[in-house]
Amino acid sequence: MDKFRTIFQYFQSSSESIMNGICLILAVATVKIYSSFDFNCPCLPRYNALYGLGLMFTPPVALFLCGLIANRQSVVLIEEWRRPTGRRKKDPGIVKYLCSSVLQRALAAPVVWILLALLDGKCFICAFSSSVDPKKFSDFANMTASDVQLFLTKVPCKDDELVKDNPARKAVSRYLRCLSQAIGWSIMLMLIVMAFLARSLQPCFDQTRLVQRRYWSNYIDLEQKLFDETCCEHARDFAHKCVLHFFDSMRSEMKARGLAATRQDGVIPWDSAAEAEGQEREEGKKDLLRGIANQKQVNQLLTTWYRSKPPLDITQALQPPPGEGGGSLSHRGTSCPPATRFSQHTDV
Repeated sequence: MDKFRTIFQYFQSSSESIMNGICLILAVATVKIYSSFDFNCPCLPRYNALYGLGLMFTPPVALFLCGLIANRQSVVLIEEWRRPTGRRKKDPGIVKYLCSSVLQRALAAPVVWILLALLDGKCFICAFSSSVDPKKFSDFANMTASDVQLFLTKVPCKDDELVKDNPARKAVSRYLRCLSQAIGWSIMLMLIVMAFLARSLQPCFDQTRLVQRRYWSNYIDLEQKLFDETCCEHARDFAHKCVLHFFDSMRSEMKARGLAATRQDGVIPWDSAAEAEGQEREEGKKDLLRGIANQKQVNQLLTTWYRSKPPLDITQALQPPPGEGGGSLSHRGTSCPPATRFSQHTDV
């Protein structure tokens, strides 16, 4: 289970190449799903348009939501938009950049589905067969209005007895398919031209804001991931120490009741060398909790992280400790007593 979680977190990375790969996978899956879909128009007066338009636009909505779910930046966008200001002011430009990036990737698969539906023409024929002007076709001159309407409703069903091998059905179907393909190719051409212009004209403008927003959007994502990883490490060590403390308290209680183990039949007593070794090993880990040693402190730390993110300034953290010269820089900043660690935030 941990392996699957690791793989899922890897694919949720903020790397643009991985996000583009996910978009490509969704687009290929869209083509595969559409090609394997069995299209059956109901050929009923009021249901043709509902079925055709529903099949053309409902799956793209589902694919759009899947694109949002698969993109980790959508969560980062919402968190950055909704978080309290605290000690770190919000930058609307970063939110706009994240929103643009998320929407561009999430819209890839829905656009592919709509283009496939238009180029194939079946959904368009089913949706608009009843809306065709019969005056454009001479085959309907000798038919009544009700017969024409019924005939047009049956156009998508080529095996129906009413329209089977009828030239008028083929003419209406060909007309609607050509119109659908013309709309599809026009949309594709427009998207290609827009992408070309965006890519070609982008270097002509000042890239300062774009570079800054890209940097800080990646920073926000990485900061939250590092915070989650640090919380997991702290929770693991906190649980480990709680369990050891429970065993130690039970051992003291059993000693007080006279139930302590004695050395017989190869059983090692409580005060053994292994116990001393374990205590020494724990002594080396005593700093992993970073001074956060009870539930109230943990809750306060998490609340402070949510309500008041530290300012983006690590100048003080890079300064050497008092009494030392220009020694090597430490990414942990200056050390402080455990009792005061919680009240200080490492400025990031």
